[in-house]
Amino acid sequence: MLRTTGLTKRFGGLVAVDDVDFSLGEDELCSLIGLNGAGKTTFFNLLTGVLSPTEGTIELRTGGEWRDVTATPPHETAGLGLHRSYQITNVFPTSTVLENVRVAVQAHGDGSANFWRNAGAFEAHVEEARAILERVELARYAETTAQNLSHGELRQLEVAIALAGDPDVLLLDEPNAGVSSESVGGIIDLIEDVASDHAVLLVEHNTDIVMRVSDRIVVLNQGSVIADGSPDDVRDDPDVQSAYLGGYESGREGVA
Repeated sequence: MLRTTGLTKRFGGLVAVDDVDFSLGEDELCSLIGLNGAGKTTFFNLLTGVLSPTEGTIELRTGGEWRDVTATPPHETAGLGLHRSYQITNVFPTSTVLENVRVAVQAHGDGSANFWRNAGAFEAHVEEARAILERVELARYAETTAQNLSHGELRQLEVAIALAGDPDVLLLDEPNAGVSSESVGGIIDLIEDVASDHAVLLVEHNTDIVMRVSDRIVVLNQGSVIADGSPDDVRDDPDVQSAYLGGYESGREGVA
């Protein structure tokens, strides 16, 4: 569904992403891990058009064909079916939960710039937003102002917004960040549910979560891929152990 060839991003003398070849298959959940500064966020920003690569290409499979989306602006990549959530919660705090998702649905819908659309189209957007809230288990908070949600619920709302418009590929940037230990199980269930019918690329700090939910793990170190394989293969890789996991044991949170 998504692939890169030779993807590179330099900031002056710093190489943040270094000649990365990557692919994400249909309905695959791939986790991207690495130490802080490894290049994960830069890679996400390249994929979504927030940054333009220094070298390399990005392609998205849409309508059964591969399309070059290298340096395509974020609103255009979103329109092609590549959506993302953010590490820092990005919602309208004074709007209701339903309105946050409804606006996202409308933005990805046909004729979103037409202010004279009919009431039927508006109702369709509302119904889609309600269905998404049911999926992420926020339906009971539909009329709650977003700023009154817990941090874990805000992360669920972020995922709901990313699901608007039914994307083919979903990039989840630390959906568990700042979530209380009591809410982690709900976030894991949400990630697994979303991955059941979307291609998902996940950045996550909690190594236990990564090992549990991932079909595949890609490890970045100083902008380069040092491992790409199943959770078991990555866990046992000596280069990964040395550069990242540092003797990972199940039940102990790692740094990603």
